[in-house]
Parts: sequence; structure tokens; C-alpha cells
Amino acid sequence: MAEATYLALGDSYTIGEGVPVEGRWPVQLVARLRERGVTVGDPRIIATTGWTTDELSAAMDEARLHGNFGLVTLLIGVNNQYRGRSASEYREQFLALLERAIALAGDSRRVIVVSIPDWGITAFAKGRDHAAIGSEIDTFNAVAHDEAVRAHARWADVTPASRVAGARPEMLVDDGLHPSAAQYAMWVDVILPEAQAALRELHR
Repeated sequence: MAEATYLALGDSYTIGEGVPVEGRWPVQLVARLRERGVTVGDPRIIATTGWTTDELSAAMDEARLHGNFGLVTLLIGVNNQYRGRSASEYREQFLALLERAIALAGDSRRVIVVSIPDWGITAFAKGRDHAAIGSEIDTFNAVAHDEAVRAHARWADVTPASRVAGARPEMLVDDGLHPSAAQYAMWVDVILPEAQAALRELHR
């Protein structure tokens, strides 16, 4: 069976700010897939801390991506929210990214949209309006979910796991904001079934 290729698109969460390479959730995902007998290559990650939707798009242009990937994941939007940008702008730019992701996968069923975690409950957010942040994250996630469903892409909701993890020190890296490898493992529990289903589409 040919080795499936995997492209992970995102921001600090996908690059794994503050964790070692093996702690990044796309790398953990590949390890878990291999444990289950799925032949998949190391992830190609296009992600940098701080990126918004338009910055990810520009990076994809620069990367000159081509060909069909067996699996594509897309997690983007927290920095749009953090910078106070609108949900309507997010919808337009997210949809363009999703369409590009689907084109790179060759099949919408091999694209997984991953929800934005709630950073409002982290230690970093102490003194901020946690409820307002959570509400804005929910609004952005509703947009992403809506567009994923409309496009027949897959959806992995890691936001509840991020809220369970909360501000527990072992669930965050030293900056008190970004998830630890242990929290990313919780995310992979959610993403893994969708990834397995997506990769089955390759062999139908």
C-alpha cells in the first residue's frame, strides 16, 4: 500500500509553539495512525505562531504546493479573533483556505477542519473577560463548522478538550497559553477517528 501524504495547515497550535517536534499534534497524529497500521508519511507542516487566515494563505502561495495529499488538516482563526477582526472577514478568508485545502486533497472527505481551542481559560488570559473570549471563539468556530459542513469536509471539535484542560500547568507550556504535548494528545483522541476515515477514502 502506498504511503499517504499529509499536509497540516495552521498557526501556533499546528506548529506546536513551546513543545518538542514529537509533541506537535500532527506528529502525534501520524504516530497514532501508524500504531493502527495506517501507512502515512511524516506531516508537512505549514504553520507559524501568530498567523491569521490571510497570512497562512500567503505562506501557501510561497510554498508552491501541488499534487494531491492523502490528508489535509486546517486549523486557523485564533489570531483573527485575538486581533479583533470580524467573523464576516474570517468566513470569506477561511472559505478560500478551505477550498484550497480541498483542491490539494482532491476530495473534501480527506480534509479535516479542526476547531479553534479556547485560550480564554488559560493562565495567560488571567484578568481578561473569559466569557467574552469564549463567546468569540464559539462564533468563529460556528463559521468554520458551517463552511466545513457545506463543503462536505470533516470536522474535529477540540474546543471542549481545551476547556477541560483549562489552566492546569501540565496542560500548558511555560508561556501559560499554548497547549502542552499532553493536551495535544487529548486533541488527537478527537482528530484520530476523522483521520482514519479520511485516509480510507484513498482506497475506495
